[in-house]
Amino acid sequence: MTSLLRPLLASLAAASALALAPSAHAAWNKDFPTHTKIVIDTTAKGLALPAALGEVLVPIRLHSGNFDFAAAKVDGSDLRVIAADDKTALPFEVERYDGVNELALIWVKLPQLPAGSDKNMVHVYAGNPNANAEGRAAVFAGGYAAALHFAEADGVAVDAAGGLKSTAPVLRETNGLLGGSARLDGSAPIALAAAPALRTVAGGALTLALWIKPEASGDNATLASMGAISLQRNGDKLVAQVAGATITGGSLPANAWAHVGLSVNAGKATLYINGKPAGQGDVALPAADAGLQVGAGFKGLVDEVEVIAAARDEAWFRLESGAQGAESGFIRSTKEAAGGAEEGGGGYFGILLKNLTTDAWVVIGILMFMFAVAAWVMVTKGIAVVRAGRANDAFMGRFREVGGELKASAEFAGSPLFRLYATGVREVSKRQQAGQRELSGAALDAIKATLDADLVRENHTLNARMVLLTIAISGGPFLGLLGTVVGVMITFAAIAAAGDVNVNAIAPGIAAALLATVAGLGVAIPALFGYNYLAARIKNLSADMQIFVDEFVTRAAEVHGTR
Repeated sequence: MTSLLRPLLASLAAASALALAPSAHAAWNKDFPTHTKIVIDTTAKGLALPAALGEVLVPIRLHSGNFDFAAAKVDGSDLRVIAADDKTALPFEVERYDGVNELALIWVKLPQLPAGSDKNMVHVYAGNPNANAEGRAAVFAGGYAAALHFAEADGVAVDAAGGLKSTAPVLRETNGLLGGSARLDGSAPIALAAAPALRTVAGGALTLALWIKPEASGDNATLASMGAISLQRNGDKLVAQVAGATITGGSLPANAWAHVGLSVNAGKATLYINGKPAGQGDVALPAADAGLQVGAGFKGLVDEVEVIAAARDEAWFRLESGAQGAESGFIRSTKEAAGGAEEGGGGYFGILLKNLTTDAWVVIGILMFMFAVAAWVMVTKGIAVVRAGRANDAFMGRFREVGGELKASAEFAGSPLFRLYATGVREVSKRQQAGQRELSGAALDAIKATLDADLVRENHTLNARMVLLTIAISGGPFLGLLGTVVGVMITFAAIAAAGDVNVNAIAPGIAAALLATVAGLGVAIPALFGYNYLAARIKNLSADMQIFVDEFVTRAAEVHGTR
């Protein structure tokens, strides 16, 4: 039995070593051990861009699956963003950092973003308790006329580009698209008063973009307006009004997030929905100094309102839609452990262990104990039944050869048949010493009854602790399933509370929860094989004992019975 276990244990150890094998990484700064690698894939497998972009802002979502919040400072002041060369610091802005719910959103300014490349990369470092907030910048200032994140608590909305404030308080929805969103009931729009940054000049260029989630179908509302320029939702259609000209775009269904935008430049205006052109017209930008209004008559959620005093092309709108959307699949992230051991790629098992919840650890701990008990039972019981079988074979060979009384021998140690034989000889001798030279039928029946009783006791001994294997077989999968279900519930509850439905936030928790089921099966499957093997051997030993009892009583009747 031991020889069979050694190759299995060696294979498991090799597999574990492969799963946990770290990949080398030269850390930017050893004082920042927490490291998340962000890959921005602009190929067809990620988000295919029609052209390269220069100086763009990319939102990076951090969560428990790709960032070690426990190792970082509670306020996130030790965050650092480093370029692909792992040397150059990049400016970034923190829109949200929630160490309790382990969710964060940072905007990183990239000097350029090539198209058709999966080598675009940034590194996020943290974990230095002595670090101060550095590298943070108002990344929306300079290139943007206005940018509303709605990341503040209930109250006025603050423009991230120039500090403009809404003229009235704005109601927030915690579980929005990018963290918080604005909730509008159609009664009053969000308004920014006229300011130099929002002024447009005749014949100039302008980009207006925002995310919306309408509550109902068929309503008419102004999504955003700047004087004679407006984006509207008429029925379920996107419509733009520019200096009296009308441009009609595609549909905007209810209860779904959609990125809408308008780009005006050189006498051309283009509507965009979810990164794709939806309508175009010949129109020149009029002069306006009327400020910005968002959501007049609109019921639903609004997020990430952006105004740029320049025209943006399809590549920019596609990046905005893909990067900011709930499923930003073109941004892949992997968490690296302290010392540079990456927890992605070959270290998938490390990701699972890192994301296990407390309840899953409890369940897996119980399962590990059950596995240890089951393994102990299988090894000890396997050794015992193998020795009993060998001792029985040795005893039966001598018993049939000698025919007379056999004395105890080391080769018979552990033989149930020899113990039954010794009981039978003792019972016969006891009656002969009492003067019964010949055994009557009643005496033989009494001897057989004694042997049957010892046979039952031997069966009890052979089957002892087998119930522990049946508990492991039946209880292991159910315990594992319990851990998985609770882990999945906790994961979805955390996602619902935080409002981040990114698959990258969900996947690590779900995968880690499934580890409990794997652990349950890992207990049950070896226990099942071991139980079937042991049950078959014990059944054979029990049959041999029943045959021997009949054989012994028959021989006693022939030798000592009444003639």
